[in-house]
Amino acid sequence: MKIVSLFSGAGGLDLGLIQAGHEIIWANDFDSDCVDTYEHNIGRHIRLGSIEDIKSDEIPTGDVVVGGFPCQGFSQANRLRSGDDPRNSLYREFLRIVTDNQPKWFLAENVRGILSLDGGAAIKKIESDFSKAGYRVQKRLFNTADYGVPQSRRRVIIAGTRKDLPSALDYTYPEATHSKHGSGSLKKWCNIGNALKQIPEPDGEHQLINHICSQYKVTNRNFTGHRTTDPKKPSPTILARGNAKGGVCAIQHPKNHRRMSIREQAIIQTFPNAFEFLGRMNSCYRQVGNAVPVLFGQYLGEQLGATEKLKREAS
Repeated sequence: MKIVSLFSGAGGLDLGLIQAGHEIIWANDFDSDCVDTYEHNIGRHIRLGSIEDIKSDEIPTGDVVVGGFPCQGFSQANRLRSGDDPRNSLYREFLRIVTDNQPKWFLAENVRGILSLDGGAAIKKIESDFSKAGYRVQKRLFNTADYGVPQSRRRVIIAGTRKDLPSALDYTYPEATHSKHGSGSLKKWCNIGNALKQIPEPDGEHQLINHICSQYKVTNRNFTGHRTTDPKKPSPTILARGNAKGGVCAIQHPKNHRRMSIREQAIIQTFPNAFEFLGRMNSCYRQVGNAVPVLFGQYLGEQLGATEKLKREAS
């Protein structure tokens, strides 16, 4: 399918969709480091600038619009989260483009806090908005550890199918490939210890790019970004921010002797080792933390491919 990507960031979701066989025809982000990273690794079809300043008719019409609209206002880690948080309004830009350009499908990614914001009123309003725009809407909460990602990362995927398409073409969510303990056909969750066991120390001999790490003190206390990492479990959620001031707090290495490097966190986010992040260290950490795990994006893309196959067969 031809896909338009909004709030693309460094391109984790887009890379996964490409690996599933799709074509990203247009992408956008307002962060210049993200755009530099995206162009360097994926392609020059990304446009730098605020989506609020880009008219709908400047964006090509694709089969699908995807995007993880900024989610800090929805996050459960944000103690001040509120329905009137200005960061929450950017979903309306996603809505505007879907409404004006009428792709056949859309996929919107967000944190699980979106489900409980304002007692559930926010997600009901979002679903209602997309329904009025002409879409059948569904939503599901995922843990990417259930898809072979060595990280416990819970995210909501809101999927929409244009109402003039038959219900048989509604997007079908991917089924899990892994579970906590593994059972039946499901494999056991991948753990962070195994994911990083072959990675040398940043100050040793290696040829890995972005293998530098924050010197932020390891404190081992029960607070976001400071908890001890269990090497036998999936990684805690890779963070984009670590405190109220917006600084990055890298998750602790499974040996708990230092913070994970940018490359190690990118591995946990299932980026290939050849994928190079551009910008200063904090910016690179933030790009990694904001991304959709590439492998999970690939599973989402494979289901889009299955839906497109059904459409061709029906026609």
